[in-house]
Amino acid sequence: MSSLSAKIQDVFNEPACERNRGKDAKARKEGCSKPLTPGAAAGGCAFDGAKIVLQPITDVAHLVHAPLACEGNSWDNRGAASSGATLWRTSFTTDLTELDVVMGQGERKLFKAIREIKEAYAPPAIFVYSTCVTALIGDDIEAVCKRAGEKFGLAVVPVNAPGLAGSKNLGNKLAAEALLDHVIGTVEPDDAGPYDINILGEFNLSGEFWMVKPLLDRLGIRVRACIPGDARYLDVASAHRARAAMLVCSTALINLARKMEERWDIPFFEGSFYGITDTSEALRNIAELLVRKGADPEILNRTQTLIAVEEAIAWRKLEAYRRRLQGKRVLLNTGGVKSWSIVHALMEIGMEIVGTSVKKSTVEDKERINQILKDDNHMFEQMAARDLYAMLSEHKADIMLSGGRTQFIALKAKTPWLDINQERQHPYAGYDGIVELVRQIDLAIHNPIWSQVREPAPWDCQPAVVDEPPGTKSETATLHTVQEFTATMADDFGEC
Repeated sequence: MSSLSAKIQDVFNEPACERNRGKDAKARKEGCSKPLTPGAAAGGCAFDGAKIVLQPITDVAHLVHAPLACEGNSWDNRGAASSGATLWRTSFTTDLTELDVVMGQGERKLFKAIREIKEAYAPPAIFVYSTCVTALIGDDIEAVCKRAGEKFGLAVVPVNAPGLAGSKNLGNKLAAEALLDHVIGTVEPDDAGPYDINILGEFNLSGEFWMVKPLLDRLGIRVRACIPGDARYLDVASAHRARAAMLVCSTALINLARKMEERWDIPFFEGSFYGITDTSEALRNIAELLVRKGADPEILNRTQTLIAVEEAIAWRKLEAYRRRLQGKRVLLNTGGVKSWSIVHALMEIGMEIVGTSVKKSTVEDKERINQILKDDNHMFEQMAARDLYAMLSEHKADIMLSGGRTQFIALKAKTPWLDINQERQHPYAGYDGIVELVRQIDLAIHNPIWSQVREPAPWDCQPAVVDEPPGTKSETATLHTVQEFTATMADDFGEC
């Protein structure tokens, strides 16, 4: 665990993090993001974060060295999509039992599992994940992986990110360290060119990367590696020969982008493919970085021409929704790059942002929100469920965009809701993606069900007041009220 502790310290001493700049040496040791204590890893543990980053590498076998429950909890928990190999969707685990732990059979069982995967599937690589149990009993997965790699002649990559190490975000960074230590730079491509780029932190959720790749193809720009969305092992292993990189989610993989720049001189910028303006700006930045690294400056003109054409098409499609959504109020309960990129995208079509969560956002993300909204009162670090419910039930927002965990708050408040996190069913990146996002928002807000569920239930209505002589019973009035209600229901819905 000593090597793991050193790796964690290195990860959180991140020079590229804005919060860490300007600190003295003592303060910098605290890191740019304080990890949660074990047992308080809200939103996922370090193992979960590592699996999220690496599992979308599609032709690799992902072997979890743990009891069965660890793999069952983390398997395929995001909506990443693949265009080719499906091995990544096969669940592999050593399934340690109490007897294995007591008898010290963990490392032997791991070696056997690696051999079985090699013989049955012959993958280009096997990623081996440590977990809380195997870290606590002291299994040396690095030694086992090294021995298995020599024995079987394939890459066996140890991912030392047990859940007890900290939060999901820490696991993201430890997965990036595993790629830097064991994968990237291990294969020399024979087709490197001046228009090769890497996209870092793009997970291809619901196929979003496929909304952007055709734009790059039209510019003659090749994505050497998209890490991790729809990636292949050899692409990631040769990613060090790209000329430039775009970082989509800095809070997850900023250490990967910085160290690739230091080791292989691959300049990077942080951008977003959400919204028309941000997509155009990302394409311009990619072209400018490539020119800076020796590409033909003519690509700048081609990029500008493509942007003009695509923006005109997108704005023309959005006009049909602008009139219906102008002035509608949106509450964003998300984080990271979406906390500012979605804000900008929705404001472009005239929607009003009443609040956006910044729980998982970096200092740079928060600064962008300030520049866009001109008011930090719209940012909240964390909002309790009761506060979210109160805000929505008081009709301070017309729709909430969030992940699946808070959808029931919106539904209980009888407020439209749309999923924009990893479980979503529609891609929202690129020019076509923002049109789809706006279309889904329009469908959610103007769904006729909301006007119906907000009406009082028939049994909550006050019964009709019937004048009766003093001293008479109310059975007649009650019967009269029931008959009227029955007749009304029959008119609305027809006789049974």
